[in-house]
Amino acid sequence: MKGNQARIYLSNLEYNIRQIKNTVGAAKLCVSVKANAYGHGDIIIARKAVESGADYLAVSSPAEGRRLREAGIKEPILLFGLSVPEMIRETVAYNLTPFVCDTEYIDALNVSAGNCARLKKDGRPVSERGFPVHLKIDTGMGRIGCRPKNAADLAAYINRCENLYLAGICTHLCVSDSLEPADIDYTQKQILRFKESIEAVKKAGIDPGLCHCSASGGILMYPDAVFDMVRTGILIYGYFPSDQIKNAKKSFDLKPVMELCASVVSIKTVEKGESISYGRTWTAPKKTRIATIGIGYGDGLPRRLCPGLHVNIRGKNYPVVGRICMDQCMADIGLEDDIRRWDDAYIFGPQKNCCGADNLAEIAGTISYEILTGISARVPRIIVP
Repeated sequence: MKGNQARIYLSNLEYNIRQIKNTVGAAKLCVSVKANAYGHGDIIIARKAVESGADYLAVSSPAEGRRLREAGIKEPILLFGLSVPEMIRETVAYNLTPFVCDTEYIDALNVSAGNCARLKKDGRPVSERGFPVHLKIDTGMGRIGCRPKNAADLAAYINRCENLYLAGICTHLCVSDSLEPADIDYTQKQILRFKESIEAVKKAGIDPGLCHCSASGGILMYPDAVFDMVRTGILIYGYFPSDQIKNAKKSFDLKPVMELCASVVSIKTVEKGESISYGRTWTAPKKTRIATIGIGYGDGLPRRLCPGLHVNIRGKNYPVVGRICMDQCMADIGLEDDIRRWDDAYIFGPQKNCCGADNLAEIAGTISYEILTGISARVPRIIVP
């Protein structure tokens, strides 16, 4: 063991992608690698995802897309987020396929696409048809997107642009990870609105292109929302989008891709009544041994995980006690003498008896997405084939 590591099991990533592809059949697969691939390492994950059958990748910003292009990745990349004016040229130059939802943004892209015509940044020119965009429909998420009633008009507007063409139509389901009756009803209404938007575009004589709607929750719970492509994030990294879905889909097997571990850097014996860490929030109820582990909130281990967090050392779980520090945390290992300095301490991952990121999320009152994306850049990502 050489300090903190986030070990990335690429075989588990491939396994998860295979599970998803078996579920969605012939539909194309878009893999989200935004936010540094949910903390796993964007370039590493993007390459393996493509190798494992991903048809598209997705990012949130032009800067994220640029990193992939400069790493030699040539597959289509969807740009989920809207770019500020200064970034629109970069969107076009690096051949990122943006979501659009209003005429002002469409116009800005049209101008930029004209100025950057056939500019090669990823090894191939802009399509002869023009620069591709996907029309985002707001069917109930309330974030970005046009109203369904405006879909046909905007689709026509795009196709009247000299330098653009409509390559796809999409929406996003906001409660597809919930099994509450009201949320199921809401999701079904979203899917219906999306279908009506597609039909309106077709009725106007316009090819809607690639239609896509479902993210991780939709993939598992709404087979009628698969359409031409699905977009997956948390599933490929080995976690369900919610506990409700996890309980409902117990037969859908996933393997965590990331393993977060650190080293036991010190062991000391403390007497009954002695306190541990800042604020003296924990006092030893009896004589015990404390293992100091070289990982803290500066590495992405939130302070709010204690009390509640257990770390796995030599196959056994031990409670973290006292406040988690920026660079260290402490575990009560009792008076057992088989734990040694420099032993591995597993925070979460696929190891037997080890917590998952979803377990940490439950303790912290958040979601596994936040735990994974919160692992800081100072923790090296180590590839495990």
